[in-house]
Amino acid sequence: MAAEASTGSGKSAGKTAAIRKGSRITGTARDKLTADLRKKYEKGQSIRALAESTGRSYGFVHRLLVDAAVPLRGRGGATRVKKK
Repeated sequence: MAAEASTGSGKSAGKTAAIRKGSRITGTARDKLTADLRKKYEKGQSIRALAESTGRSYGFVHRLLVDAAVPLRGRGGATRVKKK
């Protein structure tokens, strides 16, 4: 019982319409969501922000981006330096 989720036409303030949590996203709906997330990620939004705006998990958004061969940015913040 795989139902396609649509992203809807009612976007508000540049946010992707939230998709019902746990609903399966397949076919063209998945392709459209991937293209939308790719565009927003390449403009600088974080995976966490994208996950929150779509109502999906971090892992789901990360997997879509990796499957679409999107080059992921490195982690932010300070890096550890070995003491001499």
